[in-house]
Amino acid sequence: MGLRIFGFMFSAVIAFATSVIGHALAKFFLAVVENNAKLPLSPLYKTLTPVGVVFIFAIIGFYLGTRLFRGMAEVANSLKRIPAEDKIASTFGTLISLIPVVLVWAVTLTLVNPDHFPMLALVAVLLLASVFIIWLGNVIALSMKDEMKFLLPGRPSGASAAAPAAGATPKLLDTNVIIDGRIYDICRAGFLEGSLILPGFVLEELHHIADSADALRRNRGRRGLDILHQLQTEMEGSLRILDRYKVTFAPGDGVDIKLVKLAKAMGADIVTNDYNLNKVAKLHGVRVLNINELANAVKPVVLPGEELVVTIVREGKEYNQGVGYLDDGTMVVVENGKKMLGDTVAVTVSSVLQTVAGKMIFADLKFEGQEDSDDGSGSYSGRGGRRKTT
Repeated sequence: MGLRIFGFMFSAVIAFATSVIGHALAKFFLAVVENNAKLPLSPLYKTLTPVGVVFIFAIIGFYLGTRLFRGMAEVANSLKRIPAEDKIASTFGTLISLIPVVLVWAVTLTLVNPDHFPMLALVAVLLLASVFIIWLGNVIALSMKDEMKFLLPGRPSGASAAAPAAGATPKLLDTNVIIDGRIYDICRAGFLEGSLILPGFVLEELHHIADSADALRRNRGRRGLDILHQLQTEMEGSLRILDRYKVTFAPGDGVDIKLVKLAKAMGADIVTNDYNLNKVAKLHGVRVLNINELANAVKPVVLPGEELVVTIVREGKEYNQGVGYLDDGTMVVVENGKKMLGDTVAVTVSSVLQTVAGKMIFADLKFEGQEDSDDGSGSYSGRGGRRKTT
């Protein structure tokens, strides 16, 4: 509520400034018309004209003030996401802009005769001119921030800010890999060198997912935000949010295309688990670090003939098959394992199939076809080496 009141007051001040300018212009216009007119102007015309002009200028000023305040509020909300070099460049631009502002005020107040132009209107014009000059100074300073590296000794700016001193390639994170969550464990284990870069458009997409009306999407988005919070708090300095890019995006570019273009411009890698993004990036010559491939690479190697112990949890697609899983999630398809549903059994690996989705192991029951011992003893009987789980 307090912010709304302040916004209304801010817009009212801008409206007052523009209405004063409008009143001064109306008076000046009436004076010129009256001096050049053959007949004197009516008192009603002299009264209504300034009132109408002031009203119109006040509405325009209030609208501009509202838009300006909203823009300032958005800047304030995203202030934490603004890189340090941008903040320094903006401060530098503001300070430098004060020099021409002071000169404009001094020259104008010296040359303009208060008798010819109302002082209140003059001050309003100078205030608006000062705002424009300071804004222009900020724009120029931000466009030259790469040339102002001396302000941040030891810390490069722009795209090079993502690269650490050791020269490791920066890594761009996509939305899916953040939601997945494994990126946190991988970073904590030290398997990723270089800075992690989170583009602003990826963070914006994550916010949209977290605000989704669908409960599942909303939970996934909030999980991704929690992962980012963990990376920022527990691994300080490893994650950097990037909002300014040295590449132009087309209006219809999606997040994947923006990631690929940004990676090419920065010379960065993309960390993802998205199969389609993986293909698109490779077509553009961008290196991709797919955490699904990493997960498959670190799984233990299983060779035909080795013995495993798995629990049959469901039926397989083919006749009489059972399906179990290893601790790392690898699927084990057991021939004739349907009858062992719910049991933990010993199996012998017959073959291993590597697919795009991961590794699949085909196995046979270790004691299949053997007869029970005479006394029925032993860890595994002839009924497939069954051990009833509790």
